[in-house]
Amino acid sequence: MSWILAAPIIIPFATAVLAFLFRHGPEGRWLSVLGSAAMLIASIVLMTHVLDNGVVAAQMGEWPAPFGITLVADLLSAVMVVITGITGLAVAVYALADVDERKEQLGYHALYQVLLAGVCGAFLTGDLFNLYVWFEVMLIASFGLLILGGTKAQLDGGIKYVTLNLVSTIMFLSGIGLLYGMTGTLNMADLHSAVQNVENPGLLIVVAVMFMIAFGVKAAVFPLFFWLPASYHTPAISVSAIFAGLLTKVGVYSLIRMFTLIFTTDIAYTHTLLLWVAGFTMVTGVLGAAAMNDFRRILSFHIVSQIGYMILGLALFTPLALVGAVFYLVHHIIVKANLFLVAGVARRIAGSTNLDHIGGLYKTAPFLALLFLIPAFSLAGFPPLSGFWAKYVLVKAALDDGGYVIAAVALVVGLLTIYSMTKIWGLAFWKPHPAGVNPTLSSLTSKDRAALLSPIAVLAVLTCIIGLFPEPFVQFAERSAEQLLNPEAYVAAVLGPDNTSFAEGTE
Repeated sequence: MSWILAAPIIIPFATAVLAFLFRHGPEGRWLSVLGSAAMLIASIVLMTHVLDNGVVAAQMGEWPAPFGITLVADLLSAVMVVITGITGLAVAVYALADVDERKEQLGYHALYQVLLAGVCGAFLTGDLFNLYVWFEVMLIASFGLLILGGTKAQLDGGIKYVTLNLVSTIMFLSGIGLLYGMTGTLNMADLHSAVQNVENPGLLIVVAVMFMIAFGVKAAVFPLFFWLPASYHTPAISVSAIFAGLLTKVGVYSLIRMFTLIFTTDIAYTHTLLLWVAGFTMVTGVLGAAAMNDFRRILSFHIVSQIGYMILGLALFTPLALVGAVFYLVHHIIVKANLFLVAGVARRIAGSTNLDHIGGLYKTAPFLALLFLIPAFSLAGFPPLSGFWAKYVLVKAALDDGGYVIAAVALVVGLLTIYSMTKIWGLAFWKPHPAGVNPTLSSLTSKDRAALLSPIAVLAVLTCIIGLFPEPFVQFAERSAEQLLNPEAYVAAVLGPDNTSFAEGTE
């Protein structure tokens, strides 16, 4: 069991070491691809085990919980690791043609694999301090990837990125210290019952808000999101794509985990606060996207906007709403990473991501136009693509709960998302190129075309499969939501069948 849970973390770390050793030759890039493929296989094995056996947990070094390091996987964490594997492999293949030799020699592939290990570690950890450790692993790797190349724009974006994330880290550590002082434990399963016995419930709510802010920075929610659109358009496309797909979702996952498993003592306050955050995040993100005129900047603001939908599902805290949140997480990782990959190909053949400086892609590169339309329509919520079902479930959950205003906000934001995607289509694909050139995919070598287009096509197919055959994915999300609302199986898997809290036992 330990190896099944640890493999998605160990494999990218081992790959990072090998990729760094062979960074001066072509072996490094292929090691990155093979390592990403191996991690995907390991994640599928883990998912199969969770589907067959329910929540699984392992204690590292055979130290019993809550004293040692716990790795645990329920359906939500298992599917997040699988999606990390899918996205990681797709971007690793794309990087074969996107990342230049100088960035490879500076350690791109090693940093990339360390980032994947950090993401998987955050999804699988069972205690708060190790969640902090994995956040720091991701921060170090992501900062290295962000400034790789050393341009002025990259350094500017990197400073904003790391500064606010360090503030988040301080808030996170402060919350950990206060929570440990109140409960005597940091094991998340142990905290589930320990927080029920806290003598000062008001202080517990203060700590909950501290965690909300700390993870809110990572998730890029309102009003803590400005670092994201200031930095995500500066690095290599491969870096932007993996950031867009995964990094903010770790913050969303952490919010979901904390506010379903631990901070449920005053839902009327905490989740109402999250509801306001969700609404403002959706609106500010989509308005920012509408005001931009650069392919990657528009997509960066849309990350913020779509995060609001996921937080909405958590804030409503009903079974259907959590189904929508889980479904939206899975759908959005695939779609958003794919849109950034499409933006990279557009820049390669048209010369820029500024919409005023490119055009004519529909006429000269119709296959790329099709590959853009699929994730773009899905992001906007067109039926029958995956985004439609995700938005439908969340809006229905809001209406069922009497949240007519937030449901209206979600629908209006969806319309404005259509406007942004239409703007990209009209300027980048439909209008003629302002310089009179004809950007075509034939300008790329056959190897580059295969490396750039194959992951985009695979992710687009996955989007269509989720949209056209949503039932098994919705059923999976329903099972995930049930585990989140009833965490007894999670607690039993970590602490044992007696479910005895260490904090309770020491009182």
